[in-house]
Amino acid sequence: MQIITEKDKIIIKNPKNFDVVQTLECGQIFRYVINKNQAVVFSQNKKAEINFSKSQIVIETRDVNYFYNFFDLNTDYGKIILKLKDDDLLGKAIDFGSGIRILNNDGFEMLISFIISANNNIPRIKKSIEYLCTNFGTNMGDYYAFPTLPQLKKATVDDFLHAGLGYRASQMFDTVQRLTERDLQNLKTMSDAEKFNFLIGLKGVGEKVANCVLLFGYGVKSVFPVDTWINKVYNKLTNSNETNRKKITKQLSVKYGELSGYAQQYFFYYFRSKF
Repeated sequence: MQIITEKDKIIIKNPKNFDVVQTLECGQIFRYVINKNQAVVFSQNKKAEINFSKSQIVIETRDVNYFYNFFDLNTDYGKIILKLKDDDLLGKAIDFGSGIRILNNDGFEMLISFIISANNNIPRIKKSIEYLCTNFGTNMGDYYAFPTLPQLKKATVDDFLHAGLGYRASQMFDTVQRLTERDLQNLKTMSDAEKFNFLIGLKGVGEKVANCVLLFGYGVKSVFPVDTWINKVYNKLTNSNETNRKKITKQLSVKYGELSGYAQQYFFYYFRSKF
């Protein structure tokens, strides 16, 4: 595919291994809107408007460099797919979702978003996040930015309850109050193991949420988040009835190594869509 960058847009001609709908709807992002062949995506305080067809994707934004990296346009997904397709079941999942790209989102935004996502459905997750943006984020004119840590520290437990977080409200309040700007900066320089251990020490963050934050917020591709769908994938792969997700996570991350995050996204999108 050919990528052309201009002052306020990215033009992708003959896109290969990049499907806008698959990328946005595979469970890694919640701040987006799709309407036929158009989409709007928000990340931090930034916005991109996308027009797409089979022959061309045009991303219009004031933050070209940010969204070039956000959509992972420097990565050759063709090479990744070739390495993963030897697995028969994964091959079917890749054929179905070959346009998925793993987004490079903000770590703090992913942490808050995936705490909200635990045992929740997509419409409610999006509604809760939008409430926090509208009530605590910066007004950007025609949308609200995702709140920064200092902005979200102003929220009370009642605010999180009004956002629809339910039992997560007190957990979210505790985590936001505990976090510091220094913590967020230090996370970027920690080893992957240190990042994981720090994250699971936060209220509302279990192994699955921590691994999602690492994968989508910090670019750690060696993790394999396990939810209900991935649990089903594992049992199909191994012809078992395993329910220990810690064991499943370990075995799948060992099996797929540094490409675990990619394999997880292909499996998740395929099984959630097909079964």
